[in-house]
Amino acid sequence: MLIPDPDGNVGQLVVANERGQQVLNEANQSVRVRDRKTPPGEVTKLDSDEIRSVFADALAARPPQPARFILYFMNDSTELIRESKSLVPHIIQTIRQKGSVDIVISGHTDTVATKTHNYTLGLKRAKALCGILLANGVAAAGISVTSHGEGNPLIKTADSVAEPKNRRVEIVIK
Repeated sequence: MLIPDPDGNVGQLVVANERGQQVLNEANQSVRVRDRKTPPGEVTKLDSDEIRSVFADALAARPPQPARFILYFMNDSTELIRESKSLVPHIIQTIRQKGSVDIVISGHTDTVATKTHNYTLGLKRAKALCGILLANGVAAAGISVTSHGEGNPLIKTADSVAEPKNRRVEIVIK
C-alpha cells in the first residue's frame, strides 16, 4: 500500500519477489503478495474507506508530524524581523501543546562575510532563539542548537550575496 505523506507527496514503491514485480507510484495503490513463488498481484487503488478499514491500527500508530517554523533576521544581526517576532508566542504554545522534549534550533546565514563569521552568526541566532524559549519556561534539556552558517541556503546564491530568506533560524518541534 502506498499512501501520501502528510504533506501529500507520493513516492514510488517496487514490490518484488522471485517471480516478478509491481511498481506503485500513485496515491492509494496497493498490491497483494501471496508468497515468494507467486508473482505479486495486480495493482489496485483503494478508496479512503477501505484504507481506514484495513490499515486503521497502522495509521493510528504513526507518530505526530513535527511542527516547523522559520524565523528571519536583520542583516548581520541576531535581531528578528518584526514578522518573525510575532511568531514566538505561537512557537511556545506549540511546544506546550505537544509536550515536546525534542526541539532542534538551526541557525543559517546568507553568503555575505566569511564562512567562519557566518557559522558563528548562525550559531548566535540559534542561541538567541534558544534563550527566548528558555525565558518562556521551555526546558533546556530538550533543546538542540546548531549552525549551518551559509552552508544550507533556502535560496541558492553566489558568494557575497545578501539574501534575506537565508538569514534565518529553523525550529523543528517533535
